[in-house]
Amino acid sequence: MTFDRRTFLRRAGLSAAGAGAIAAGLTPAVGAQSSIPAGLGALPGAGAGIPVGTLLDYASGPPSAASIRAAGHMGAVRYCSNQRPNSAWMTGKPLRRREVDDFRAHGLNMVSCYQYGRAETADWHGGAGAGDHHAPIGIRIHRDAGGPSGVPMYVAIDDNPSRWQFDNQIRPYLERWRAHLHGAGMKLGVYANAPTIDWCRQIGLGQYFWQHDWGSGGRLNPAATIHQLPVRQQVTVGGVVSDLNRVYALDYGQWWPIDPLTLAQSALGSS
Repeated sequence: MTFDRRTFLRRAGLSAAGAGAIAAGLTPAVGAQSSIPAGLGALPGAGAGIPVGTLLDYASGPPSAASIRAAGHMGAVRYCSNQRPNSAWMTGKPLRRREVDDFRAHGLNMVSCYQYGRAETADWHGGAGAGDHHAPIGIRIHRDAGGPSGVPMYVAIDDNPSRWQFDNQIRPYLERWRAHLHGAGMKLGVYANAPTIDWCRQIGLGQYFWQHDWGSGGRLNPAATIHQLPVRQQVTVGGVVSDLNRVYALDYGQWWPIDPLTLAQSALGSS
């Protein structure tokens, strides 16, 4: 699916002159939805149904920033977690400073996420104790790569869990992550399916949500700021196979501020 950025601005209530006037006087702070122009800030997540761009995510590679920009993406969600044992193919883990510098030099943005184990070894299986173990690792990798304060770490629940698993394992796991992240001046994001996002929101757990489709029943949660598309829609960029993600908010947990003028020019087809 493609989308028309002109339509995006029109639905957001911005004319060309209005978008330019707003952009001339405002650059939003990272992680501050309230600093985004009112017409655009009304897009808190997928409930608006209007994607504003795309991000990649990959565990191999990484592809060059030049290839990502040439393919028209805004940046990537990147792993602030180490390779699993016997996973030498995960050459894109963990995120390194040189990749961050490459992104900045090419005008791309970065988002942090954490996932080490999966399936039977999923990190959340260990509950609160696992949160206390994994959170400092993710925060350290984020910092070593140049990651700022004030942004989220999307913590992965890469499963289709039961409500019992959520209440007894996932909730305490994420609560400990939140405590560590808040202590480091960061925020909690959650990567999960649509029902798990609902459960998190019911108890105020998480400020940003990145949805995957396993167990979502074809539903896109309206609170999702990022949506990972199905595997069949993966793309190859710079020789690296990557998942493709649609972004549904101007504040999606990115490291650096969005320049509204750049967005408006892109949307309106100006240079």
